[in-house]
Amino acid sequence: MLGIMMDKQLNIADILEYAAVYNRDAEIVTRLVEGGIHRYTYADALTRSKQLANALQSLGVQIGDRVATLAWNTHRHFEIYYAVSGMGAITHTINPRLFPEQIVYIINHAEDGVVFVDLTFLPLLEAIAPQISGVRHIVVMTDAAHMPESSLPGLLCYEDLLQGQEADFEWPQFDEKTAAGLCYTSGTTGNPKGVLYSHRSTVLHAIASCRSSALNLGPMSRVLPVVPMFHVCAWGIPYAAPIAGSSILFPGAGMDGASLHGLIDGEKATALLGVPTVWLGLLNYVESIGGHLDSVDSVVIGGSAAPRSMLEKFQDQYGVFPIHAWGMTEMSPMGSLCAMTPYLKGADRDARLRIQSKQGRPVFGVEMKIVDDEGNALPHDGRTFGRLMVRGPWIASGYYRSDENAAFQDGWFDTGDVSTIDPEGYMQIVDRSKDVIKSGGEWISSIELENYAVGHPSVAEACVVGIAHPKWDERPLLLIVNREGATCTKDAIIAYLSDKVAKWWLPDDVVFVESLPHTATGKLLKTEVRARFERHYTG
Repeated sequence: MLGIMMDKQLNIADILEYAAVYNRDAEIVTRLVEGGIHRYTYADALTRSKQLANALQSLGVQIGDRVATLAWNTHRHFEIYYAVSGMGAITHTINPRLFPEQIVYIINHAEDGVVFVDLTFLPLLEAIAPQISGVRHIVVMTDAAHMPESSLPGLLCYEDLLQGQEADFEWPQFDEKTAAGLCYTSGTTGNPKGVLYSHRSTVLHAIASCRSSALNLGPMSRVLPVVPMFHVCAWGIPYAAPIAGSSILFPGAGMDGASLHGLIDGEKATALLGVPTVWLGLLNYVESIGGHLDSVDSVVIGGSAAPRSMLEKFQDQYGVFPIHAWGMTEMSPMGSLCAMTPYLKGADRDARLRIQSKQGRPVFGVEMKIVDDEGNALPHDGRTFGRLMVRGPWIASGYYRSDENAAFQDGWFDTGDVSTIDPEGYMQIVDRSKDVIKSGGEWISSIELENYAVGHPSVAEACVVGIAHPKWDERPLLLIVNREGATCTKDAIIAYLSDKVAKWWLPDDVVFVESLPHTATGKLLKTEVRARFERHYTG
């Protein structure tokens, strides 16, 4: 027997329609790529999104077509999100930090017909134009006064495209499982793989994100997504904030500490979201000017593990509650986080930080388990390591136009992470399965070593890799980038770590380097480090 309820389909456009009426006091503030600040309301954004949908129809965009963006976090990018998906096409956000050959691959693999591009990234398109012949239109996201000279013929101007278009557009109705968004992973090997989100998965993810047990967004929130809109849809904030009635502060191209602090202070941001490298830049800048973060209630730290020293600084020095979060492109991306709970609120400082250093408990909608190499479930005792498996309504069941689907097994997705889960449900990433170090038959977490090393006052960045060893199979090697003007020694680093980890975890050597290689999303590129130092212990 089925329930007798209306079969109303979930549609992304309905989010903005709702916000335009019921969250009319919220605003969208953007630091423009051209300079200056732009601000308007959700109602304004809805009108312009409908104008853009009409314009796209006039360019021949149809349901199911892929429309790409190479763009910063701005109000125009926000409008594209809603216009494209709302009309039944697919918003394909491209990470401009990928190698040019990878960008060529994903534009061609997705068969993008239209590309929207910010001024910053136009030279990138100019360089690859001969290799993306399937693109029919390139729209520069600016006004007529800032249209650049270009070698590309027939460029369209975003504001001119909207000019004169009808301010009304009837969003088509379709199955909620219709594709809405496309993001490609930035893996370290092989071609990027596409993850194709649906209207249903996107709306459910947004609803879950708002709750107090997740990002805790509401009408009083002024949320600053520093995580890019080209990286897993800015962790869903462009959809979650309108539902919650939160104002959005878009940083544009201003991702440095000074620019971010100016926007935080000037616009009284209450909630921040970004990766550890961004927050390191912000904290260094605020400390250098003797500044504050008085308006900020919480900072979400995801993308890679947050060092305990960063959690301590936000919490102890600036009174900001850090929310350690974890997810993946395949997960839309939210999987787990360390939201405030009665236990955390009542815990002493050390107990709280121990929990906050973990990646948190899964939000409702995400199931987690850890398994051994044979697929057997392992205990949630906080000690046993296992492969982390997840499933849920906003988690991918396969990759777009790809046969590389080995990670999807019996309705579960193998994240590639090695993790523990404690009796309270808090999950902690021990390592990526390809990065965990096995020394003398025992496991060593490279992530935990890195996080402790970064707590040293002279260390700007740390990387730990397992290197072949003639006696112990593998031993950890620690690479250090010193802070500007700071010096340190191997003995000092080993001494600093000696009371924080087991003696056999201590790296056999410490190498000081000028810089470390990173992926397009800012994660350490350990394959390159291992290749460079593969004979470090064997000669």
